Formats: sequence, C-alpha cells, structure tokens
Amino acid sequence: MKTIIGRVVLIKKNLLDVVDLSASVLDRVHELLGKNVTLQLITAHDPNHQSSGGSLRGKVGKPAMLEDWITTIAPLTVGESSYKVSFEWDEEMQVPGAFLVQNNHHSEFYLKTLTLEEVPGHGQVHFVCNSWVYPAKRYKKDRVFFTNKAYLPDETPEFLRSYREEELELLRGDGIGMLQEWDRVYDYAYYNDLGDPDKDIDDARPVLGGSSEYPYPRRGRTGRPPTKSDPRTESRLSLVKSLDIYVPRDERFGHLKLSDFLANGLISIVQFLVPEFKALCDSSPDEFDSFQDIMKLYEGGFKLPGGPLLDRIRQNIPLEMLKVFLEMDSSGVAKFPTPDVIKEDKSAWRTDEEFAKEMLAGVNPVKIRLLKEFPPTSKLDVEVYGNQNSSIKSHHVEKNLNGLKVDEALVANRLFILDHHDSLMPYLRRINATTNKIYASRTLLFLKNDGTLKPLVIELSLPHPEGDNLGAVSNVYTPAENGVEGAVWQLAKAYVAVDDSGIHQLISHWLNTHAVVEPFIIAANRQLSVLHPIYKLLYPHFRDTMNINAIARQILINGGGILEKTVFPEKNSMELSSVLYKNWVFPDQALPVDLVKRGMAVEDSDSPHGLSLLIEDYPYAVDGLEIWSAIKSWVEDYCRFYYTSDDMIKNDKELQSWWKELREEGHGDKKHEAWWPEMNSCQELIDICTTFIWIASALHAAVNYGQYPYAGYAPNRPTISRRFMPEPDTPEYEELKENPDKVFLKTITPKFQMLLGIALIELLSRHSSDEVYLGQRECPEWTLDAEPLNAFQKFGTKLKEIEERIVALNNNEKLKNRFGLAKVPYTLLYPTSEEGLTGKGIPNSTAI
Repeated sequence: MKTIIGRVVLIKKNLLDVVDLSASVLDRVHELLGKNVTLQLITAHDPNHQSSGGSLRGKVGKPAMLEDWITTIAPLTVGESSYKVSFEWDEEMQVPGAFLVQNNHHSEFYLKTLTLEEVPGHGQVHFVCNSWVYPAKRYKKDRVFFTNKAYLPDETPEFLRSYREEELELLRGDGIGMLQEWDRVYDYAYYNDLGDPDKDIDDARPVLGGSSEYPYPRRGRTGRPPTKSDPRTESRLSLVKSLDIYVPRDERFGHLKLSDFLANGLISIVQFLVPEFKALCDSSPDEFDSFQDIMKLYEGGFKLPGGPLLDRIRQNIPLEMLKVFLEMDSSGVAKFPTPDVIKEDKSAWRTDEEFAKEMLAGVNPVKIRLLKEFPPTSKLDVEVYGNQNSSIKSHHVEKNLNGLKVDEALVANRLFILDHHDSLMPYLRRINATTNKIYASRTLLFLKNDGTLKPLVIELSLPHPEGDNLGAVSNVYTPAENGVEGAVWQLAKAYVAVDDSGIHQLISHWLNTHAVVEPFIIAANRQLSVLHPIYKLLYPHFRDTMNINAIARQILINGGGILEKTVFPEKNSMELSSVLYKNWVFPDQALPVDLVKRGMAVEDSDSPHGLSLLIEDYPYAVDGLEIWSAIKSWVEDYCRFYYTSDDMIKNDKELQSWWKELREEGHGDKKHEAWWPEMNSCQELIDICTTFIWIASALHAAVNYGQYPYAGYAPNRPTISRRFMPEPDTPEYEELKENPDKVFLKTITPKFQMLLGIALIELLSRHSSDEVYLGQRECPEWTLDAEPLNAFQKFGTKLKEIEERIVALNNNEKLKNRFGLAKVPYTLLYPTSEEGLTGKGIPNSTAI
C-alpha cells in the first residue's frame, strides 16, 4: 500500500460574500463528533466485483477524511479553503479514475478541485469538480467525481462506465415531485409560471410552449404545484422567496461575488425601489418638464422621499448593493451614472446621424436589412390583415438619394430598412387599448458615400379603425430640422426607437439569447456526461443562464413584472415573444448566415471570413465576424481531435441522445422543422457548437452590455409612447409648435417607468467581479489532453489580437460608424473587460 497525498480546494457555504458563521460552527461540532467529510478513490482499471446489473465497477479505496477542518480557519469573506487528505492506495490498481465524496457535516460546501500528488507512474492527477456537495442524507448515492481526462462513451475505461451512466440517470430525475435545492435534477417544463390567476384574473397569462398557438423553448422544471384557479398554471413563489426558485444548485449564482449582488439587486428593485420611485413620482408631477430635468438624474441627483420610505430602503437593501446601482449620499439624494451616449455631447442623440449609426453599432444592431423591393411589402395574411404593403412612394425618398432614382439605389445596394411593421401590427389594437399608443414602423435609409447611413423616410402605421381586414392606415414622415416639421420628425424617430426598444428586449435579447439557450443546457446535463469532450467544450457557456432565467420568470418577465411595467407591449409582452419564436431558426443564428439572410453581406471566397459586407463600416458585423471565426477555428481544432471520422459522430450514443432530446423536448414545438442539422458529421457538430457558443457569448454581449451606455438616457431609446403623433389643426399640434421638447417628454416614457427602467438596465449592463470571459476558463486543468489545451491557448491569443484590431479600428477617423457624433466607440465585442459598467467584454455565457 502507498499513501497518496491529495489537496482539496473548496468554498464554504456563504451569504452575500460573507461566510455563513452559524453553518461554520455547526460543521465544526460535527467534526468533533466524528462526522467528517470523506473521500474514496476509485480505480479506472482494476475490477472489484460485478454489480447486480452485471457491469464491472472499479475498486473503491478506503475512506480518507479532510484533515484539519477545525484548525483550518476559513477567510471571513468568501474565499477558497485548502485541505490535505491522505489516501491509502494499492499500487496494483494503477491510476484513480474517479472518487466518491461523503459530506457528513451540517452544511453544504462548493467543491472546486482535488489534486493528487505523486501518483505512481502518473505524477499529478487532477479532478475538476465545481459542484455543491450537500450533506450525505440529501443524496440516494454518494457523489462521484471523475478525473479531467475526456472520454467518448465507448472509450470510457470499463470500470468507470457504470458510474458514468448512473450519474446521468440521477441528473435526469424521475419527473415527479417538487424539486428541492439539493436536488441535482435537470428536467423540462413549459413557461406556465408567468401568471398568477389565484391573485387576480388580470394576472393570468397564457401557457407558453406545448401548443401551435404559443410555441416556446422549454425552461427548467421546478415541480411546484398548480394554482387553484388553473391546473395548467404553476403556482408562484412570493417575492421575498424569489432567490429560492429551484434551479440545480450548480447552476445558481454562487461563484461568488458581485453576481449575488446583481441577483439581490434585481429583487431589491422590485421589492423596495419600485414603491419608492412610485412615491417619488406621486409626490411630484409624473412628467419631466425639460431635458435638463432628466439630466439631473445623472448630474445633480434626485432626492428620494424622506422619512419612513427612505428608511425602508436603507433597512432592506445592503449599502454595498445600493452603491452598485445608485449613488446615494447620506441625505437621500441619489443619482445614476452618466450614460455614454450623453457623456461627450448631450444633444448628439437627436441627430439623424446618431439615430442611423445605432442601427449598425448600437444595442440592437441585428435587425437592419437590405431593402430588396420598393415599396416594401408585408408578409402578413391578406385575408386577416388586408393590404399591409407600404405606402411610401418614390417622391418621398428621391430628393435625398444624391441624384439617384429609387431603382438605381436598389440595384446599387444602397437602400436599407429597419422594419418593425409585420411583427407589431397584429398586436397594435390590443396594445393601444392600454395607456400605450404605438405604431408599426418602417424606416428607410440610404448608404452615403462616406459609409454612413442617412434616414430617408419613416412610415408609421395603425390598424384600420373599422377592422383589421381593411389593411393599414399609414402616414409617411420625411427628415426636417427646423420648425414644427423638425419636431414632428423627432417624434417619428422616437416612435421607431420605442418599437426597436421593445423588439430588442423581447426578441433580440430575451428570446434569442436567454430563452433559446436554456434547453441546450438542460439537454446537455441530462445526456452528456461530464467526461464527454463536448460537455467539456460547452460547459463554460452554461454558467448562470438557468439561474438568471429563473429569476427573470419571478420578477422580470412575469405578469406585472418589471418588463410589463417598462416596455410597451405590457401584458402582451411574452405572448408576442412566443409568436415571434415561430420565426426562430437555429442555423440562421450563425452570424455569417444571419448577415447573408438580412442582405447585409454576400458570400465572397476572396474576402476575409468568406463574406463581403455591403456596408463595410458595420462595426457589429466587422468585429462579430472576427469573433465568430476565432470561435469556429477553436471548435474545429477541438472537435477534430476527438472525432476523426463521421462514423464516430453517428455512433456516439450520448451525443446523439443530446441532439435528439434538444430538438424533440427542449425545442419540442419545432421538432418537425426541416432545418435542424442531422448530427451525422463532424462538420455539423462544429457548426452546431460554434453557433451555440456564439449565441451564449458574443451575441448576448452585443445586445446586453450596451443597454445602459445607449438606453440609460431614456430619450435616446424610450420604451413607451403615451400619445399618438399630433395632427395639424389640433391643440396638441399647436402645443408641439410652442414647446416641442415638452411634447416629446409627454409622449415618451413617463417618470416612474423611466426611473425603474434606468435602474434595471444599469444593473443588467454590469460585469461581476468574477466574470469569466471568452477565451478564459475558471480552471487551467479543465482537461488532461494537451492538444485541446494548446488549441485553447491559440484561441486566447487570437482574441487578444482581435482586441488590438478593435482599438485600432476605433481610432480610425475614416470609420465614422465606429464612433458617431455621440463619440461612443464600438466596444461591445471587445473580448475582455474590467468589473462594473464598461460597455465592453464578452462573458462566456448568458449570465445576466
């Protein structure tokens, strides 16, 4: 027998960055009573006995306990603790391939790694765990962890196969019962927990998913009982218990710093700041009288109501958390950070140049497309909606085409469109029955010789007052700078910005980077072992997504939640995202495919990345293609190391089960779509993994972290409009002539929703202090295989080169779309960032 020394690294149970002292004391008491944390090594190569199922199992070594738990003083703030463990090991059993851990303490801990020193013939052996281990009484079987060596299913050492298979069975669960925090179950459910019919019939919401009317990606199952009023609707947790919503413990925020502040900050906004903001607005007019009044939110500050209201904030929100998203002094005067879009120039946002530039380099640069026919046409059903084709005529635009005719501009690929007509028109009648007054919009733009876009015309449309089947009633507005015409044009741009803000939040952001990602994570954990190379590849891109989505269901996208309070579709919001999910196509999420489909690029084998951009200075596309190509090269190097033939793909049972379940369960409402890749070749695997990583990392970064820089100043990207466009010969039109700024502010987002929206996106635009960015891994020993490690290092080096190129491009004054009149450089696809509100950085995952 030989003694093998191991070193365990773990993090003790904690509460908001502070070690849970009561749990720590109880754990020490258990130690004194002989209730230890023990580990047992499992051989990968020496048979012990046959299980009842007939499969061979590796021999399990003697239990070895973590040493000096009582005398090892954990840091008061959250940090790693290291413990020695001594194993007795029979040298004939060769290298350990796994180990069992039994936690006989009172409390759970986060097990990061076990490193064995001087294993005969192997040197160091690493086990990367990254998992919460609860007391043994919570588990049916002891927890098992494997070495960092990746194995395809049929290459797994024979004596580890049963452990691999049993672990996956445990993660799938049995599909019944309410899940508890220590359960490690990944399962599917519909979005049937957004409404609360027991509270009020007005709080009921349709079930999303499982029907052709309301298709939707699946979310993680919680197993909560149904409501009393509607058996199809799952009951909801109270607001104060929002952080207790079930997600598998390893998917929760807990890594362990500002991410907790962000999660708690979201709860705090709803629970405490919403009433305070409401009180503030109720005690003063619900309007800003001037743009200078809005500037006080960032420069002078605004005083929260004093007395018990302010006391409630201070009592219920930790000071550190308040500092995260509100600067507040001792007298209760609070202010927000100044958004980038008004830092250098307070009025540039009002220009046509900045309005157009943000379609290429703003927070929603994924919707603009090439105009291929004039006038634009609609794809809505004529039988239901009548004629919805555009009423824009040649004379509206040709005066601004630099001497070109419309047909000539079309042929030259110089006309572009931001089209929010068909997506919104079916919902306008319902939306406009509320306090919101919204138009469906089409915005046409012209590509100038300097590479910038010039708005040509905005069409605002409403349903026919006498019936949807009678078509649209539309008005067309053209650019103007002065007088009432200039004020009308500013309002027209604001209506477009409102449309774009809603589509951005609901579709570009929530649906396309949050909701669609979750089924990939659930299916991977159910069907791909942690030993599987593809699980190891994708694992960093799962981090915190299920948790932020669960919290979103509790307080953001639920009936009466922040989204319904701050974005124009209100109670129709999630239903609208369900209807637009019908248009979601997974292969189209690949950036090159998306750009070609929108007409923003054409295939060109002589151009970098195989594409030629129609707008060369399209910062999102230019930087995005660099990032996309780097991801794809990394994924290709990795996948081809493990799969040397297409037959290996076809014969990989875990891989095939993952892909089948993802399509048939995770995105079950689209399981019959012909566009799903078959997963029959290594190239298909590369394309699938590249697209998923792109969505979870770079695409999410592009549409999330620019929210506060661009939309933190609400007049630039209002989320609500309360009045229709003033018509000539009306009192509203006269008011527009006399005080256009006041009419603008009375039209867009009111004070309460503006304060709430600013607080929300300021929080969502932050990076946590423990963020892990693209090209980085939490643990350098994440795999034993040298070639993938080298390929990953090459990937990181490539991303650093891309950072340098982005800086150089942003310093090139000829590229006007990279800076704009507001002087905000395009950095949203700059791979790394510092902590906080930076407007740059690509985290590995959709984590906030």
